[in-house]
Amino acid sequence: MAAYLDSAAAGSPQAPAEDAPPPPPELVALAHAHGVDSTYDPGSGPVSVAAHTLVAVLAALGVDAGTPEAVREALERHRAEVAGRLLPSCVTVRAGQRTALDVPAGARLGVELEDGGVWTLPAGRSHWLPADLPLGRHRLTVSLSGRSESAALVVAPQRVPGPKGRSWGFLAQLYSVLSERSWGMGDLGDLAELASWSGSALGAGFLQINPLHAGRPGAPSDPSPYRPSTRRFADPVHLRIEAVPEYAYADLGELPDRGRRLREEVLLHDGLIDRDAVWALKREALEILHQVPRGVGREAAYRAFVRREGEWLEQYATWCALADVHGSDWRSWPKGLRRPGAGQVAAAKAESAQRIEFHRWLAWLVDEQLGAAQQAAEQAGMPVGLIHDLAVGVHPEGADAWAWQDVLAEGISVGAPPDAFNPHGQDWGLPPWRPDALAAAGYAPYAELLQASARHAGALRIDHVMGLFRLWWVPAGHPPTQGAYVRYDAEAMLGVLALEAHRAGAQVIGEDLGTVEPGVREELSARGVLGTSVLWFERDWQEKGAVLPPERWRAACLATLTTHDLPSTAARLSGEHVELRHRLGLLTRSLGEEQAEAAAELADWRAELVRLGLLAEGERLTPEALYAFLLATPAELVGVWLPDTVGDPRPQNLPGTWDQYPNWRLPIADHSGRPVTLDRLAVAPAAARIAAALGRRTPASEGR
Repeated sequence: MAAYLDSAAAGSPQAPAEDAPPPPPELVALAHAHGVDSTYDPGSGPVSVAAHTLVAVLAALGVDAGTPEAVREALERHRAEVAGRLLPSCVTVRAGQRTALDVPAGARLGVELEDGGVWTLPAGRSHWLPADLPLGRHRLTVSLSGRSESAALVVAPQRVPGPKGRSWGFLAQLYSVLSERSWGMGDLGDLAELASWSGSALGAGFLQINPLHAGRPGAPSDPSPYRPSTRRFADPVHLRIEAVPEYAYADLGELPDRGRRLREEVLLHDGLIDRDAVWALKREALEILHQVPRGVGREAAYRAFVRREGEWLEQYATWCALADVHGSDWRSWPKGLRRPGAGQVAAAKAESAQRIEFHRWLAWLVDEQLGAAQQAAEQAGMPVGLIHDLAVGVHPEGADAWAWQDVLAEGISVGAPPDAFNPHGQDWGLPPWRPDALAAAGYAPYAELLQASARHAGALRIDHVMGLFRLWWVPAGHPPTQGAYVRYDAEAMLGVLALEAHRAGAQVIGEDLGTVEPGVREELSARGVLGTSVLWFERDWQEKGAVLPPERWRAACLATLTTHDLPSTAARLSGEHVELRHRLGLLTRSLGEEQAEAAAELADWRAELVRLGLLAEGERLTPEALYAFLLATPAELVGVWLPDTVGDPRPQNLPGTWDQYPNWRLPIADHSGRPVTLDRLAVAPAAARIAAALGRRTPASEGR
């Protein structure tokens, strides 16, 4: 490896990638053979990826490229393997299309269907797969001259399920929505109430929430919902304790009073949401409830859940039990426990059987309450219901990283390359899927993750949906400027997504903000995946950044005014978002310049709304007028940031900060910063006004 590190001129991993000379041609060829891009474009033209970065990324893919000799050997070996294969690791086809296979003449094909059936291709048609193969994840076999190979076969729908009519709905961070019954943070009972109110009283068609994935335990925990321990199971911290049926038969003593005090600390004393305190209290209550005998019906339902979830649940509950004893970072556990199949794990499972059973039970309770929340949304008349958010990755110390070490890239973190908005790039601290290992597994881990995420949802939001095509890999010890794009089989990733969305009857929304490779949005749209359009970013850059008129917006999108990472509408309209960034030292220009640009932006939008007749000349720009503009676009879905109904000026997350700002810990508050309960939200005049602006006025909202 030293040879390539030396050839990189600035061999230190701290040197900017653009200072390094282009990598040698053979190393570039090897990188391309394994789906690693040797250049990227930060917006100012192509930049070569440094040789030492390519070496590190290839190493994470199991390829030794440390010396020129190793590169030549690896390249020859790869070419020989490709030439000698009868089949790739996974074959993806679209239902209704006759598909040609590149197999030798005379080969015979057979398919083992996922339901156990067997299908054999008639002789003489061995290089074609017919158009009438059933949807599913099957097994394809090729036989030739006594030799046989098999591969996963994914037969996917052409598109994900289509829209269920045009509708609007709220975008909410569940933890921030406290009711008079919450124990210190919003819970699944509050979610059901929010869905029932917004659907029944205001005519909302959906409710999009933050990821509810289980977080990494331990105090202090990571409050970000986008760095979970697992994406497969939701976090029991969201449970409504009183909604657990066994609550009626238990004595929790002073615990409910302590829950009330946690709630009051947030709502009455301007406190921050203390997730760790909430979980400590709820866990104490749940330990008691777990001792209450279950009725025969509930016991049967629980056992059915355990059977359905299978090995995923077993491994997750085992990890949780081991984390209770050894801490939440599995990489520091005793060596014999660091892999699910390691020798000491079986013995540890026997010793921790009761603790494992407790964590299995918790997962079941959360699944029950999630199902109840989606049912509440449907009963409120929502055509879509809940939109769950699938984070782009998992915490490297968490349960999924432990269970899926063979499928996740070791020593790699996902991020974003430098660009005009962030010249230093981004490192999100999340290990990515290995595309080769994922394909070898027939995309089963990914498919099962999608199944779980869509089970109690009318739609699924895919965070950083561009990651289905490529991800920016940052090797350990490198700054995010010195990463490389690694490509995935987009046809397979989209095919599996379409298959599982079809099975769940769920729409799919892709978060496609930021740098998007040409052709990606078009391909996503062709497959029925809606994009995400934020008003402030919709400009015609061919016309000097002019405001994009509503008729030129894309229809296949969720249109919003903001997201959890952006300023609230109230802050945009007052300019408070600029002042906040100034106070925290986050501005890259003078305060005056930033304020002038923000004012000009508002003037542009005010002029456009006046032109459209949505605002009178000289009239103050309001959230209602801006939401009326979104309704004037052809967007399939219109999202309303829930804090906009009470004028909350604070962002829930401020990128670029850590301890300087209370990210992911703020309750919804009014314009003065006073926390507002769900009960008060339901009578907020702005909620009815915004609903009316979106054309869904109802008698219930008119009466307020």
